[in-house]
Amino acid sequence: MRPIYDDSMQRRHRWRNRLHSALLLGGMAALLAGCGWILFGAGGALWILVGSIAGFALGPQVSPAWLMRAYGARLLDRTAFPEGVALVEALAARAGLRRAPSLHYLPSRMLNAFAVGRGEDAAIAVTDGMLRTLDRRELTGVLAHEIAHVRNGDLWIMGVADAMSRLTGLLSYAGLLLALFALPLALLGMPLLPLAGGLLLIAAPTIGSLLQLALSRSREYDADLAAVELTGDPLGLASALGKLERLQGRYWEEILLPGRRMPQPSLLRTHPPSEQRIARLMALAGMERAGPALPRQPVAPRWPVVTAPPRFRRSGLWY
Repeated sequence: MRPIYDDSMQRRHRWRNRLHSALLLGGMAALLAGCGWILFGAGGALWILVGSIAGFALGPQVSPAWLMRAYGARLLDRTAFPEGVALVEALAARAGLRRAPSLHYLPSRMLNAFAVGRGEDAAIAVTDGMLRTLDRRELTGVLAHEIAHVRNGDLWIMGVADAMSRLTGLLSYAGLLLALFALPLALLGMPLLPLAGGLLLIAAPTIGSLLQLALSRSREYDADLAAVELTGDPLGLASALGKLERLQGRYWEEILLPGRRMPQPSLLRTHPPSEQRIARLMALAGMERAGPALPRQPVAPRWPVVTAPPRFRRSGLWY
């Protein structure tokens, strides 16, 4: 039987996601260059744009191990969590990574997993709540999603986007501050920033943040597709997303708005709505690919832990 989602459809979907990401990243670069042009002219805009990208790409990178220590994460080895380490190594080999990301454990009840670093020097963190909630099949889908982010270079792309967004905001605030100090000169008849330039500087931080959020959502869709390619099991990731949506969403509603739903505009989401991601994954269920044998059983590290409720950290994350 012909697969529902064949290789040609995969390629079209992948290139569409990449084109979308390129357009969004290009929009952020154009916004940054526009702010630089308003303040420093065409030459200044070029130097700001090239310098910001080169500085991030060529500058020293923070070690993933150091970041994990900052989060308070514990390294998981084969003694503590052999099933998890074996899954990460198997998925990394399928992804073509020469070195598997290290796996780390966060003693928090929050259901979360994330990756840091890039290329051959990356790490994945998984919370205690995630490990004790998902079965092995669902955890494999989640780990494949994070490894897809590493393989696709999403961590680097989002780092560039974040650097451009922050610099855009800095230029915007600097321009508005200069305009405020120059207001007495305007009262004397001396020219200030053109109206269009001033409006762009005012709106630039908001526009940049929206573009960054849209880029993040685009990369999430691409990572979902890559995770399915690695596992051959779209239903595993779909099941994990459904479980996380039910449990995590209910947890936050009980804290913030008991008994009520919390609608969030799609433009303000860092991740696409879970319903849309699950629908896309369910459409891939006809893929005929061999995946690893994944018995449905809970997984957890082999030591007793005392988990803490999630709280806001200085890193800017809840866990």
